[in-house]
Amino acid sequence: MYITCLDVEGVLVPEIWVAFAEARNLPELKKTTREEPDYDKLMKYRLDILKEHGLGLKEIQETIETIEPLPGARAFLDELRTFSQVILISDTFTEFAAPLMKKLGWPTLFCNSLEVAENGVITGHKMRVQQTKLTTVKALQSIGFETIASGDSYNDLGMIRASKAGFLFRSTDKIKAENPDIPAYETYGELLDAIKKAMKD
Repeated sequence: MYITCLDVEGVLVPEIWVAFAEARNLPELKKTTREEPDYDKLMKYRLDILKEHGLGLKEIQETIETIEPLPGARAFLDELRTFSQVILISDTFTEFAAPLMKKLGWPTLFCNSLEVAENGVITGHKMRVQQTKLTTVKALQSIGFETIASGDSYNDLGMIRASKAGFLFRSTDKIKAENPDIPAYETYGELLDAIKKAMKD
């Protein structure tokens, strides 16, 4: 029994924080887990910038409503689900995800939650567990599933390496150079073929 575990931002949809940074002309918010492996540190940095500019959940959600999945992502996900169980595992938050999941056909998503004050100010974040992606993959394996994993960032490497097969997808040159043993793909067709092959091996 196989479950394919996919990262979300950068793999199926654009990076939410990058889109928000561009919408609000705040280039300092473009930093993601592609550049900063420590997610807690990254979120504290982001929340400090939001506070400095008086921005909250409402403004971010307004941007998210305008984001479309990456070209081909919905068709890729639909085809993948015809031959594999699929779980999206993301360090994003339930408060961000719903509009994007609707556009992707409501796939199963495991993510985290935000702490939000009554006035809409984001005061913190709550991770479901530490190292959410690696921990989830190991839990699935503990109940009898073989996992195949793919993502684009530093925080995906744990689940990729822990899985029977793992792939980088549209990652950075730096991450690919640092992990030359992990196959890296740029198109959904290549990734589909790699997943199918892994399930046959």
